[in-house]
Amino acid sequence: MRVWRAARQVSLGGALALTCVAAAAAPSLADCDGAYATVLQPADAGADARAYWLNGRIIKWPGAGDDGVYKLYYSASARLRAEVGARVAGADGSLALARFSGALPAEVAQRFRYVANGALLAVVDPVRVPAALMRQVLIVREAEDGTVLDASGLQIAGALDDIYAGAARTDDLGVSVGVRDAGFKLWAPTAQHVALCTYASGTGKAAAITPMTRDDATGVWSARAGRDGQYYQYLIDVVAPTAGLVRNLVTDPYSVSLTTDSKRSYIADLDAAKLKPSGWDKTPSPDKVAAQTDMTVYELHVRDFSINDNTVSPAHRGKYSAFTEAGSNGMRHLAALSKAGMTDIHLLPVYDIGSVPEQGCVVPRISASAPDSEQPQAAVEQTRLTDCYNWGYDPFHYNAPEGSYSTDPADGAKRIIEFRQMVQALHKTGLRVGMDVVYNHTFIAGQNEKSVLDRIVPGYYHRLNAKGDIEKSTCCYNTATENLMMGKLMVDSVAQWAKQYKIDSFRFDLMGHQPRAVMEQLQARADRAAGKHINLIGEGWNFGEVADGARFVQASQLSLNGSGIGTFSDRARDAVRGGGAGDSGRQLITEQGYINGLVYDANEQAGQRPLQDLLHASDMVKAGLAGTIRSYPLPTADGRTVPLQDIVYGGNQPAGYASEPGEAVNYVENHDNQTLYDINAFKLPQTASARERAQVQMLGAAINAFSQGVAYFHAGFDILRSKSLDRNSFESGDWFNRLDWSYQDNYYGTGLPPAADNGKDYGLIKPLLTNANIKPAPADIAWSRDVFRDLLAIRASSTLFRLRTAEDIRQRLRFYNNGPRQVATLIVAHIDGKGYAGARFKSVTYLINVDKAMRRITVAEEKNRNYQLHPVQASMAAADKRLTREARYDKTSGSFTIPARSAVVFVEN
Repeated sequence: MRVWRAARQVSLGGALALTCVAAAAAPSLADCDGAYATVLQPADAGADARAYWLNGRIIKWPGAGDDGVYKLYYSASARLRAEVGARVAGADGSLALARFSGALPAEVAQRFRYVANGALLAVVDPVRVPAALMRQVLIVREAEDGTVLDASGLQIAGALDDIYAGAARTDDLGVSVGVRDAGFKLWAPTAQHVALCTYASGTGKAAAITPMTRDDATGVWSARAGRDGQYYQYLIDVVAPTAGLVRNLVTDPYSVSLTTDSKRSYIADLDAAKLKPSGWDKTPSPDKVAAQTDMTVYELHVRDFSINDNTVSPAHRGKYSAFTEAGSNGMRHLAALSKAGMTDIHLLPVYDIGSVPEQGCVVPRISASAPDSEQPQAAVEQTRLTDCYNWGYDPFHYNAPEGSYSTDPADGAKRIIEFRQMVQALHKTGLRVGMDVVYNHTFIAGQNEKSVLDRIVPGYYHRLNAKGDIEKSTCCYNTATENLMMGKLMVDSVAQWAKQYKIDSFRFDLMGHQPRAVMEQLQARADRAAGKHINLIGEGWNFGEVADGARFVQASQLSLNGSGIGTFSDRARDAVRGGGAGDSGRQLITEQGYINGLVYDANEQAGQRPLQDLLHASDMVKAGLAGTIRSYPLPTADGRTVPLQDIVYGGNQPAGYASEPGEAVNYVENHDNQTLYDINAFKLPQTASARERAQVQMLGAAINAFSQGVAYFHAGFDILRSKSLDRNSFESGDWFNRLDWSYQDNYYGTGLPPAADNGKDYGLIKPLLTNANIKPAPADIAWSRDVFRDLLAIRASSTLFRLRTAEDIRQRLRFYNNGPRQVATLIVAHIDGKGYAGARFKSVTYLINVDKAMRRITVAEEKNRNYQLHPVQASMAAADKRLTREARYDKTSGSFTIPARSAVVFVEN
């Protein structure tokens, strides 16, 4: 995820470019080439929707008074006007409401438990409800003389889900290509009229307009028209609460592809041979992941991967097709990672996004400048609304590949083929492919041109607050996957990517905003679609209007245990890095972490910290190494042995929350926040050399690689990636997001990062960027690259680093050097490999020394072992030569000698 600035949204929303007409004439062919939205009748009523339509019959109106008579007024032309003290005007009719005194159906009571107390009302004639839902509707409380005491719009999701539940069983929404024509299905139960516009090309005039037929049982409209390779849009007459009765010209939420800038949907059969690259059906996914704990992930942005790689053909840089150039520096790098043990490439969002112009985007002109120059960020800021860069957390069409990564976004077929070529190339390299998906919000909503869902079924697809406004806790316009058809869209979308594009795994942005039940449905459906198990991981953060299960059981850290779905763990992350993800100001410097000097190597501003802080950080790192397993008994620094679920993290959470290790995703850096190299620029003493900084970076890599669960790494972590201290580079352009696969530069000190997210810390940032000690030499980058690959190879060498179950971890993993008298800068862990499938070794003992001095420790339990350095670290080709020179095990005493800032693995055959 990332934090949006409103300017991006406002600029794309702008003044609503609507055409007003006097009457709702039948749509014509000309409408297919007209405005994206036409107001047929402006709304007179206010937009508040404080009442809830709980199901097809029952309404709840929180805060409504007990006196008066309740009525439900409707108007097909959206002319309703309900002013307090006057009579309702503009109504076509009304529905009588009676007080509801019975018990709510259990599922209704559970779903709407967050709704405040208020009047419960029942529609006397529920048969008329479907027709009313196609009109403007107001609930009114009237005095005996018929004047208005209060009035409100209604939140309609509960009614639509009840009345049109059968729509969830429609398995062919979108377009289906036939021999002579194509079939189209669109769920639009509140629409008054729907027509289909077809186009011979992505830019030419409409070829035909076809009325669509409504199925009253499901609310699905259908038609047959057009043919394969053409384009289409829908014309929908519908009441939008904020605008009135509108005629929307809109793309298909189930679009499989689009033309430039998503102006029109593309008619295609994804099973067609012409849309498959040569050998597509015969290129399997690599068989590397037998259990979720086998996953070792590299998180990568498509444009970052190749835009700066001059060994890639110019036309392919920043595109899907860059991955097909096996001889490029970037692909050689990925191939080396695969050989070492990386299993998955996780691509930042590659579905259709709303923020990047797909043709004619601008690349800002940036000149080489001083390390703390303001020129790069000023150039990025000047072009950020029109440039070629964004992370992509701004969903437009969930089921279609993004066009800016295609060599020809105007061709609906090209992006499908090139996306598949990218997947195929990565599979041939031995890497599975994962997608970062963002179903928790849309880029925009309402009557904006780039709003899709809300212009088809207004007020349904997004999560609303008590006034009926869209919740924005995720940064943008929160979707409501607890609503039947939004949940279905998410499930259908993932199933399509898994089946049609051979996506092996998915990473869910802000997954805690989804219901656990829907995620479990999604898991089952994706597995069926792919014919194999699809790995699911995501951000299980607990916040916003859904926090603590306020609306449903969430897919969050504490609520997903037992599901097999993985969530990112912040426990070890914060302990390793120091501080929290949102730190700013002096906290960035003073809050040191386990690997960057807490207590034992205080920086110039940190001051003296108590030893207890370091001991607690050590406990949190051990919790991560143990897979964050709830029941794992950890010997803690205070001398107790307690399950991780009883150790407090962050003041009010358990340190252990996972039931099984596959439910924990371990990381110390991802696209969000500062890279580890950059955060260490703040936290390590300024006198630390670049080589020492590289050693600290690889300590973070070792902790991640040795932790039970899923290992997750940000692209460039292995080559000391820097973003010149940018904390939020989601639209910082290529300059601050560059990767150098020639290993000459990590781009530290290439200018002040953008002021919008970093300006308040410029006083801290400027002197850091000019500190020559911090910027690494090519030799430091190469050293880190090779140490990282050694760590991957060690993790891949034995299932002992990838234990399958919580019971395995409890029985086999043991920590030494515990309690209040421990050497706080040294972690010692033993894993028993006897009889374990894939263990390869009789036992493994690894030691992580974060201190800047060599350490020696005696472990009585490890006496008389036949330990040797792990073959990877003992090899003449080992990257860290200190280990072969200095790391020692003494059999007679059970003592180990560990070089400064190093991670050493001893094995017993």
